[in-house]
Amino acid sequence: MKKSETKKRDIYDYLIRSVVRALDVFNVFILSNEKELGVTTLSYRLKLPKNNVFRLLTTLSYQGYIEQNPVTGNYRLGLRCLELGQAYLRRMGLVSQAHDVLDRLATKTMETAYLSVCDRGEVVYVDMMETCRPVRIVPMIGRRASLFCTSAGKVQVAYKSPEEIRKLLKEVGLKRYTQNTIVSESEMLKHLEMVRKQGYAIDNEEYEEDVKCVGAPVWDYTENVVAGVCISGPVNRMSNDRIEKELVPLVKNAAMEISRRLGYGVESS
Repeated sequence: MKKSETKKRDIYDYLIRSVVRALDVFNVFILSNEKELGVTTLSYRLKLPKNNVFRLLTTLSYQGYIEQNPVTGNYRLGLRCLELGQAYLRRMGLVSQAHDVLDRLATKTMETAYLSVCDRGEVVYVDMMETCRPVRIVPMIGRRASLFCTSAGKVQVAYKSPEEIRKLLKEVGLKRYTQNTIVSESEMLKHLEMVRKQGYAIDNEEYEEDVKCVGAPVWDYTENVVAGVCISGPVNRMSNDRIEKELVPLVKNAAMEISRRLGYGVESS
């Protein structure tokens, strides 16, 4: 038996099944586009008997993490989930260091600015500042997106080793979202090399139609990329000329300011 298989088996020996199943309930809600789910639907998606699901929901409801709609009888995430997410963000030094920089970036560009990190083969938006313009792109905090067709993801993946990139490509794959999505592995590897050399990435309607994004990497004191700073806007405001001359320098400067706050480039004594 391989070491990795043995290690995985050892980890499973320590798992508390009831806790895992309770967390699986949250995962279903996270992955679902529906605001509320019934016991039957949850039972099907969790592959558990309805009675077991009902007991899980009752326990989570008692703690405030799940709420039951008294009208429909269906269940939804409770306020304690929001409190938990806010507590996480408060303790995340990256967000606190980046927040005012994002604010200034959004003000200067008059576009939505946001901060993202990589997690389990996806990009997760952890902070965001909206533009004051009536037409704007607003990625919700906590939302997940593709690594390989967003500027937020590409600027973080590009600085990984070739072996790590190929492993991610194998695990995540290249799904087509629009006509501009890169779905060829060889083309993606060349594209990421270009991102690495130029120090920024552009999402040219690769994830969503009519939306362009510009992103740059955030480094920490260990000289590793730990996040991405990006701005996004509708294509009619994101011309190639504006991107190259105005937006790229502003985004790169914002990312570098956050990097310096995290200790990047500071020589140890």
